[in-house]
Amino acid sequence: MTDLLTSIGIWAVVLTLGLYQLGLWIQKKTGLALCNPILIAAAAVILLLLGLDIPNETYQQGMQAMSWLLTPATVCLAIPLYTQLSALKGNLKAIFLGIGTGTAVGIGVILGMCALLGLDGTMVITLLPKSVTSAMAIALSESGGGIVALTAAAVIVTGVFGNMAGPWLCRLFRITDPIAQGVAYGTAAHVIGTARARQHSELAGAVSSLSLVVAGILTALVFPVLI
Repeated sequence: MTDLLTSIGIWAVVLTLGLYQLGLWIQKKTGLALCNPILIAAAAVILLLLGLDIPNETYQQGMQAMSWLLTPATVCLAIPLYTQLSALKGNLKAIFLGIGTGTAVGIGVILGMCALLGLDGTMVITLLPKSVTSAMAIALSESGGGIVALTAAAVIVTGVFGNMAGPWLCRLFRITDPIAQGVAYGTAAHVIGTARARQHSELAGAVSSLSLVVAGILTALVFPVLI
């Protein structure tokens, strides 16, 4: 059964998309933030791979076709920027100040936690790009000699947490302005957070798209200095 499954070229893509759709259905039925479709799909894939004794390498090979689409998909985030261009122009100073502050705080927290826990330089390099989108984070980690698989996991966990906790934090701190919401989601939780920001409003989604790109560039610029 396992050999038959893995012999189909797009089995991994079909499995992943199917489990993601299952996660969306569960979230819609329950209405719980904890039932995040990305979290559900990731957990289900891990359990199935373990249960069917399918090596992770085999799964990754099957996912190559989808992995190739990662960078183009990130580039497509420019579309909501264009549609909300007039609103963005009027708030550029506040947006860039928020992104810069958020990026600095995120990097500072990682450096502080790594120092507090006594983690070595490799772990610092691995975790530093956790708040930028996967395509950039993996490239940065690989260039610095970090553990790429752990970087990818940290990016996903960061994004899912931001996606889940973002609405609650916005209510707690009474953050109702879509510009502020977008900066927070995009800077702290990259693409996965941007998906949640778009549920708030189109403007929040556009600002989040801009924020994740600028935060990624800022991180890439300071990364060589920090390591």
